[in-house]
Amino acid sequence: MTKVPAALREAVCRANLALADSGLAPGTFGNVSGVDRKAGIFVIKPSGVPYDQLTPAKMVAISLETGKALAGKLRPSSDTPTHLELYRAFSCGGIAHTHSEMATAFAQAGVPIRCLGTTHADHFRGDVPVTRPLTQAEVAGDYERNTGRVIVETFRGGRSSEEIPAVLVAGHGPFAWGRDAAAAVDCAVVLEQLARMAFAVQALTPDAKGLEAFLVDKHFLRKHGKDAYYGQKRRE
Repeated sequence: MTKVPAALREAVCRANLALADSGLAPGTFGNVSGVDRKAGIFVIKPSGVPYDQLTPAKMVAISLETGKALAGKLRPSSDTPTHLELYRAFSCGGIAHTHSEMATAFAQAGVPIRCLGTTHADHFRGDVPVTRPLTQAEVAGDYERNTGRVIVETFRGGRSSEEIPAVLVAGHGPFAWGRDAAAAVDCAVVLEQLARMAFAVQALTPDAKGLEAFLVDKHFLRKHGKDAYYGQKRRE
């Protein structure tokens, strides 16, 4: 049996608690997962368990190969197949799904979160896209897995999942990802703030123009490019 690293369980539990503390996941909405690619597993919040009852031991380990739970009696989040598809397609180390108010409103309206200012460009190199709606057959079939597949589809054709680490699932809500579970939660928090700002800008100026590409690139690359100079260097 594959051994689940205790550190991964603890990190994913902390990330789920941080998501709850952020106010983006009322009730039992939302979930966070983290992956250990060498071990071939990811760990995710159990389905329907209140955040204040979560412990590292309750995190559910999933095989990246089979998509099945490895041990324990708790069922994993119903969004587990979506996370599985993203881990298989993207290079991220953690994923956060919320039903945060404003980002979810954009998703339900089928409207992307446009890059209207440098705050957005600091985090995303362009608009945060909306997936196409799932078909009736996709919903009736393997719904959660097809949700992941339509997200992956959205990033084909040149859009980068590393430069735009979030998406709005049409009619549903946002998914965000990062280098680990904590970073995924941070991304979800930023996404909600950007959604609020975009809504305000578009309410004030309905025909607001997007930020010029050269300014988007400047702000994104000074934080994330190979020659980034924002912040402090990490210690090796």
